[in-house]
Amino acid sequence: MHAMQYEITLPADYDMGIIRERVAAKGHLLDDFPGLGVKAYLMRERGVLGSPVNQYAPFYLWNTAEGMNSFLWGPGFQGIVRDFGRPVVQHWTGVAYAQGAAADGRARVAVCERTPVAAAVHLPDLVADAARRTAQLATEEGVLYAASGIDPRTWELLTFSVWEHAEPRTPGDIHQVLHVSQPERDRLRKGRQW
Repeated sequence: MHAMQYEITLPADYDMGIIRERVAAKGHLLDDFPGLGVKAYLMRERGVLGSPVNQYAPFYLWNTAEGMNSFLWGPGFQGIVRDFGRPVVQHWTGVAYAQGAAADGRARVAVCERTPVAAAVHLPDLVADAARRTAQLATEEGVLYAASGIDPRTWELLTFSVWEHAEPRTPGDIHQVLHVSQPERDRLRKGRQW
């Protein structure tokens, strides 16, 4: 599993209705994309759910590197580049994935928590703890799914979860979910990824 996200921060007075319309018109285009486990079309709106910024920040869990590469080199991502410029694409190697207690619910919000990994941290213990935490998070009421990953370039641990209610009980940046494409969510390998 590969986790991926790009964040497009927009001006404070940007009409976020434009992002909503974009997702409503184009979100379905990845509903059957090969290699894609799930894409959550995420948005942060200044002053809503504690967000200090306006931001479009889709989050992906890929089943295959080929699917991820097909998207990045293909017309979908080129549309982002054309309309917003080429954003930095963050990437995390999968640590764990878990279906949630509300796996079939309607996604309303997602939470991204990023934690720096200190040089002194014992990595095997860290990833084992992250896998346990991901499994535990998925048992929370209202969680559709949870995942964790590590960026070994910056040594950052990511914990990501999608919720069916707007009051998630976990730390991190809260995003509104505008649409979910999940052509291969059922194929994402559950549990730890090593």
